[in-house]
Amino acid sequence: MEYLLPDLQRAGAPALGVLAGVVLIGTALFEAFEIIVLPRRASGRLGVARFFYILTWRPYSAIARRLKNTSRRESLLSLYGPSFLLLLVGVWAAILVLGFAMLHCAVGSVSGDTQDAGFGTMLYFSGTTFFTLGLGDVVPASATSRLLTVAEAGTGFAFLALLIGYLPIVYQMFAHRETNVSLLDQRAGSPPTTAELLRRNMGGADVSQLIALLRDWEVWVGELLESHLSYPVLAYFRSQHEDQSWIAALALILDVSAFVLAYGLTGATRQAGFTFAVARHAVGDLTNVLSLRPTRSKTDRLDSCSSRRLLEIASISGLLTEQPGPAAERLAEIRSAYEPYLHALADHLLMTVPAWVPEPGAQDNWETTAWDLTSPAPLLGPNSPFASDPCVSCFVQK
Repeated sequence: MEYLLPDLQRAGAPALGVLAGVVLIGTALFEAFEIIVLPRRASGRLGVARFFYILTWRPYSAIARRLKNTSRRESLLSLYGPSFLLLLVGVWAAILVLGFAMLHCAVGSVSGDTQDAGFGTMLYFSGTTFFTLGLGDVVPASATSRLLTVAEAGTGFAFLALLIGYLPIVYQMFAHRETNVSLLDQRAGSPPTTAELLRRNMGGADVSQLIALLRDWEVWVGELLESHLSYPVLAYFRSQHEDQSWIAALALILDVSAFVLAYGLTGATRQAGFTFAVARHAVGDLTNVLSLRPTRSKTDRLDSCSSRRLLEIASISGLLTEQPGPAAERLAEIRSAYEPYLHALADHLLMTVPAWVPEPGAQDNWETTAWDLTSPAPLLGPNSPFASDPCVSCFVQK
């Protein structure tokens, strides 16, 4: 390295420029490594990604909140996740190009067709080198600048390779998450509710199907926790339908598990405890990684009317084995352990926490299509031609 010192001395490289360039390059590379490569949640420090998120999400969500039309609001919000991801990559690339330009400017040894050897030329040279264009109109003219050029070209190539590998992983995790969210449509309605899930999946006190569902959800929540902690940007990716979201699915899982733990001393209680534990862990960690403070809702999702309807359905399903009074108190206590985190996530992401009981006349997404000219009666409603079919009678409203 000693043969490089004369170049630096002849160029009169300012120490401040070198320091600034190294800091910019180091910050961008470390943050890209932390977010793309490191398989754990970010440290939460104030970095480029966090500053960029604060700069973009707050005004973006404020605009979305002003939109009264639900479809337009969801369309606008659906753009943020992918756009934020691509723009963040662009910001990292710009910082790296700027950092290397400052180092090139400090070294100050390039030659080419242009007579302007100022910072603009160095920035242009850094950009063509980082993106490996190799135009050749500006070239390094010293040992130090040649070494720096090779280092920048290698950094740009590695950065592009990481990006090519990163995006498919993110979208694969998103698709896997949404597949399970979509499956709740026929199992628990749209949006999914605890009452509908119990009514459609239980009968005659047979909890085997409920246990299987809870076990599958335990795995889904574990995968959700791992993917969203490793790649928090996934939290901003919206579902395909307006009344579906990963927040709604997570709320349903917690609600069903809490209800089984409070009211039903059945064979499903043990599995409900396992599922509730990992789901409670997920909402706690996700609010932490998004730097959110738990908040209590001003309205009760399980009011007296909804509670009576829920108990009626649970009684018909054979799930109730506890006295309503003590069980209701136990349920309220369990709900207080997770609902503040749910409401904080939902409010921040502009998603809706579903009710415990569906609205009157609610239709599942699969019951209608965009080609329906009128609003048809529910295909599995009480007046449906399918109502007498024993295979689908469990769907019929009581």
